[in-house]
Amino acid sequence: MTGSREGTASPTEGTPPVEGSCVNFASVGKHFAGNWVFRDVSFSCPTGHTTAIVGESGSGKTTLLQLVNGVLRPNEGTVEVLGESVPEEGVEAFRRRIGYAVQGAGLFPHMTVRQNVDLLARLERWPRDAIDARFAELLEEMGLDASLSDRYPHQLSGGQQQRVGLCRALMLKPGLLLLDEPFSAVDPITRMELYEQFIHAQRHEGVSALLVTHDMREAVKLAQHLVIVGSGEVLQAGETAAVMATPAPGYVARLVETQL
Repeated sequence: MTGSREGTASPTEGTPPVEGSCVNFASVGKHFAGNWVFRDVSFSCPTGHTTAIVGESGSGKTTLLQLVNGVLRPNEGTVEVLGESVPEEGVEAFRRRIGYAVQGAGLFPHMTVRQNVDLLARLERWPRDAIDARFAELLEEMGLDASLSDRYPHQLSGGQQQRVGLCRALMLKPGLLLLDEPFSAVDPITRMELYEQFIHAQRHEGVSALLVTHDMREAVKLAQHLVIVGSGEVLQAGETAAVMATPAPGYVARLVETQL
């Protein structure tokens, strides 16, 4: 990603202005064994909203997400998350401020629903009554019946597994939620139901979210801000309505056409 071209952004109808950024990339570059995935990448994600990073497979979307949670380090430039640079030390404590949900839910198969969801709270030594209250709150938010609490992942439907994965990601009340194509492994009807559950939970929690997806329809449905990547660069970034109204020529315009 050898540069970025910012879309001309106008306020999305009904969306209040947001001050500050939950994630900020400034002239970031990353390479593996000398092969650059991208260079000079700069974009910001507004606090309190969902930003979608959209691009085809191999475009570096997941690498960007891994730079946000400190799994990878940039070779150049800086990444700021929740108002501070990703730390060199104490990264585990830093990650506890970030929720993470992935394709296929990533649940521990030997743990029950309750054990999967409240694992981090137990590691953080939350009081038992606080854990139980938060667990019940999240089940209600995600439309999961309490009778599922003692089931194991293999006893759940795909949609239920994804909901449990989102509950686990939200357990510690993170300031930022990272989503790596979490809805792509379920059927279309279940996916639409998950979208509505996610929108409800995101608004209720007030959490900022960064969603990686190759599906433009999903991005438009869930995100108020878009970052379109391809050919080693940020092709366009801006509010969803602005990108859809005036897409950059080429790849972005073709993506937008899939919505028509």
